[in-house]
Amino acid sequence: MLEVGLNHTSVLTVADDVTAMAFGSGDMPVFATPAMLALMENAAMLAVADELPEGCTTVGGQIESSHLKPSKLGDVVCATAEVIKVDGKKIYFKVSAFSGETLLGEGTHLRFIVDREKFLSRL
Repeated sequence: MLEVGLNHTSVLTVADDVTAMAFGSGDMPVFATPAMLALMENAAMLAVADELPEGCTTVGGQIESSHLKPSKLGDVVCATAEVIKVDGKKIYFKVSAFSGETLLGEGTHLRFIVDREKFLSRL
């Protein structure tokens, strides 16, 4: 059952493929903001995946986050998403990312519940 408080933490180690240079969002070998946002989205998706009706998934609708500190190659980054509100097919999350005790970024994320087949048939 979808409810406030559901959460998940996704973890990755900063490698060449998630740097600002690799994403084209910057020109330094540090953890890319788009990669941090993707990790936050992954945590949100997984936080509710087991509670959805059969044949359904969630898709991202909006994400807002700060990116306060850089992370270097080899750093472990943990992104956590927690459900803060459920409104019909809309699920609202609080998201944050840390490297150790250091807050890298935090914000909010909105996901929509969709039927997989219907969603893909509209492409």
